[in-house]
Amino acid sequence: MTLHADALRVLRAWQAPDDVEEGLRRRYVDHLESTPDGMWRSSYPDHVTGGALVIDASGEQVLLNLHRKAGRWFHFGGHAEDQDPTLFAVAQREAREESGLDGLHFHPDPVQLDLHTVPFCGDRGEVDHLDVRYVARTDATARAVVSEESLAVRWWPVDALPDLEPAMHALIARARAILC
Repeated sequence: MTLHADALRVLRAWQAPDDVEEGLRRRYVDHLESTPDGMWRSSYPDHVTGGALVIDASGEQVLLNLHRKAGRWFHFGGHAEDQDPTLFAVAQREAREESGLDGLHFHPDPVQLDLHTVPFCGDRGEVDHLDVRYVARTDATARAVVSEESLAVRWWPVDALPDLEPAMHALIARARAILC
């Protein structure tokens, strides 16, 4: 099975938690059904991305990265690469590469869909990332490493988070409900 076929399988089966994400799910499926390269950065103006939020086992701390280009705190994530066999593998690889952590325990199913426009992705102008987000847990004593894509990586108490987009707060709440 190809990465494209796997992503379609996952997104067709995914049960959205609300009408907004059901609309996104349908948009992602339509995109992949009509765009053979829809998983790749070359797909313009939309492409599917994958990522994961890392939370500690107690559910009291989340590991976030200060994205170098966006200048904001986010979960770990990014583009599919040739070696990624599945959408889940994209999220796993991105979380490990961007956090430097190997001991991550992933929930196997997507937890959130989020569409966001990115002005700095490629040379053709703005692009929409059709982001599929997973969650993983690890020990809060795990020592993360800053990657070249980040300015910083830091554990944050859930009751003292930095300025985050609303979707990130929803993702953190879902991660806590699922993994803790």
